[in-house]
Amino acid sequence: MPTKTALVTGASSGIGEATALKLLGLGYTVYGAARRTDRLQKLASTGIRPLAMDVTDEESMHAGIKHVIAETGRIDVLVNNAGYGSYGALEDVPIDEGRRQFEVNVFGAIRLAQLVLPSMRTRRSGTIVNITSMGGKLHTPLGGWYHATKFALEALSDCLRLEAKPFGIDVVVIEPGGIATEWGGIAADHVERTSGHGPYAAQANAVVKALRSEANARRSSPPSVIADAIDKAVTARRPKTRYAVGFGARPLIAARAILPDRAFDALISRVVGLPTRAA
Repeated sequence: MPTKTALVTGASSGIGEATALKLLGLGYTVYGAARRTDRLQKLASTGIRPLAMDVTDEESMHAGIKHVIAETGRIDVLVNNAGYGSYGALEDVPIDEGRRQFEVNVFGAIRLAQLVLPSMRTRRSGTIVNITSMGGKLHTPLGGWYHATKFALEALSDCLRLEAKPFGIDVVVIEPGGIATEWGGIAADHVERTSGHGPYAAQANAVVKALRSEANARRSSPPSVIADAIDKAVTARRPKTRYAVGFGARPLIAARAILPDRAFDALISRVVGLPTRAA
């Protein structure tokens, strides 16, 4: 039986790195994709194949998929993990930055799905794993653009699951909670630059403090919990459509489903430490 092939985007650190290593341990030929291949050298030493790919560049994505299929003849698992959190008040975030957030978090993932689907359809098998977030089911202060992308990817994944099912292809959503990665620091930097010195500064400072909180960092789950969920998804005969894993994911998603809008607003505002009135 031919060795199965997996492609993991955003593989240079955190969830992507842990997932690439997990799939390698399961016996897959694994391609780890990132914009900068110099950040993939540690993975390359384990046998993972580094792949330069920019999920906002059509030529880069097309060339990457073509390269993998030329070398292995197949892509059995696509893990769309590349993404970042663009935080800031909606009044402050430039529209071009909002577009970039969608290009990376949504359009890149769906374009890669488009590119792997013909090969998967031909073989009547395959799994597409989209990493969304508990933030695709709830909202937090100053996270408008980020949450919008994750809500969008959730909906697109649902539709794609229906479309791909007749061809034997599974589409699975992974909804991480708090995970110990670079994500929180990057999001904090974004909100500080964008809204740290204007009318939303008090809110921004509260969000930055929460994102950089040592207490939250200590409670965050390791990236391996996401890799373990992906292991379950790709090895199950009938995987779940969604896996909510990591610190806070299940209780916060449940709270959002149960609580009225204003009650959840109050809850999340208290958790973050937002001021009740503008200065």
